[in-house]
Amino acid sequence: MKTAAVHSRIQPEIKEQAENILHRLGLSPTEAIRIFYTQITLKQGLPFEVAIPNATTRKALEDSEKGINLTLFDSVEKLFESWDK
Repeated sequence: MKTAAVHSRIQPEIKEQAENILHRLGLSPTEAIRIFYTQITLKQGLPFEVAIPNATTRKALEDSEKGINLTLFDSVEKLFESWDK
Protein backbone atom coordinates (compact mmCIF):
# COMPACT_ATOMS: atom_id res chain seq x y z
CA MET A 1 0.00 0.00 0.00
CA LYS A 2 1.32 3.46 -0.91
CA THR A 3 1.23 5.68 2.16
CA ALA A 4 4.37 7.84 2.02
CA ALA A 5 4.16 11.37 0.60
CA VAL A 6 6.79 13.62 -0.98
CA HIS A 7 6.34 17.40 -0.76
CA SER A 8 8.47 19.87 -2.66
CA ARG A 9 8.38 23.55 -3.54
CA ILE A 10 9.55 24.57 -7.00
CA GLN A 11 9.19 27.54 -9.29
CA PRO A 12 5.69 27.66 -10.82
CA GLU A 13 7.08 28.05 -14.37
CA ILE A 14 9.23 24.92 -14.02
CA LYS A 15 6.30 22.97 -12.59
CA GLU A 16 4.02 24.01 -15.45
CA GLN A 17 6.59 23.24 -18.15
CA ALA A 18 7.45 19.86 -16.65
CA GLU A 19 3.80 18.88 -16.20
CA ASN A 20 3.06 19.82 -19.81
CA ILE A 21 5.86 17.51 -20.95
CA LEU A 22 4.70 14.75 -18.62
CA HIS A 23 1.15 15.08 -19.95
CA ARG A 24 2.47 14.68 -23.52
CA LEU A 25 4.29 11.55 -22.35
CA GLY A 26 1.11 10.21 -20.77
CA LEU A 27 2.48 10.45 -17.23
CA SER A 28 1.20 12.14 -14.11
CA PRO A 29 3.62 13.99 -11.82
CA THR A 30 3.13 11.22 -9.25
CA GLU A 31 4.06 8.55 -11.79
CA ALA A 32 7.15 10.53 -12.85
CA ILE A 33 8.30 10.90 -9.24
CA ARG A 34 7.73 7.18 -8.66
CA ILE A 35 9.84 6.37 -11.76
CA PHE A 36 12.56 8.77 -10.59
CA TYR A 37 12.69 7.28 -7.09
CA THR A 38 12.68 3.75 -8.51
CA GLN A 39 15.65 4.59 -10.75
CA ILE A 40 17.52 6.13 -7.81
CA THR A 41 16.99 2.89 -5.91
CA LEU A 42 18.02 0.66 -8.83
CA LYS A 43 21.13 2.69 -9.68
CA GLN A 44 22.03 3.43 -6.05
CA GLY A 45 22.34 7.10 -6.97
CA LEU A 46 20.97 9.66 -9.35
CA PRO A 47 19.98 8.11 -12.70
CA PHE A 48 22.04 10.70 -14.59
CA GLU A 49 25.45 12.30 -14.26
CA VAL A 50 25.71 15.37 -12.05
CA ALA A 51 28.93 17.35 -12.30
CA ILE A 52 30.20 20.83 -11.61
CA PRO A 53 30.74 22.46 -15.02
CA ASN A 54 34.28 23.40 -15.95
CA ALA A 55 35.25 27.01 -16.74
CA THR A 56 34.59 26.63 -20.48
CA THR A 57 31.12 25.21 -19.92
CA ARG A 58 30.30 27.85 -17.28
CA LYS A 59 31.32 30.62 -19.70
CA ALA A 60 29.23 29.10 -22.50
CA LEU A 61 26.20 28.84 -20.20
CA GLU A 62 26.62 32.44 -19.02
CA ASP A 63 27.01 33.67 -22.61
CA SER A 64 23.92 31.79 -23.77
CA GLU A 65 21.86 33.25 -20.93
CA LYS A 66 23.00 36.72 -22.00
CA GLY A 67 22.45 35.96 -25.69
CA ILE A 68 26.08 36.61 -26.65
CA ASN A 69 28.51 34.53 -28.73
CA LEU A 70 25.62 32.53 -30.18
CA THR A 71 25.32 31.11 -33.66
CA LEU A 72 21.72 30.78 -34.80
CA PHE A 73 20.50 28.51 -37.59
CA ASP A 74 17.33 28.55 -39.68
CA SER A 75 17.08 24.76 -39.62
CA VAL A 76 18.60 21.65 -38.14
CA GLU A 77 20.04 20.85 -41.57
CA LYS A 78 21.99 24.12 -41.59
CA LEU A 79 23.28 23.33 -38.10
CA PHE A 80 24.49 19.91 -39.29
CA GLU A 81 26.07 21.47 -42.37
CA SER A 82 28.04 23.84 -40.12
CA TRP A 83 29.66 20.84 -38.42
CA ASP A 84 31.19 19.75 -41.72
CA LYS A 85 33.01 23.06 -42.18
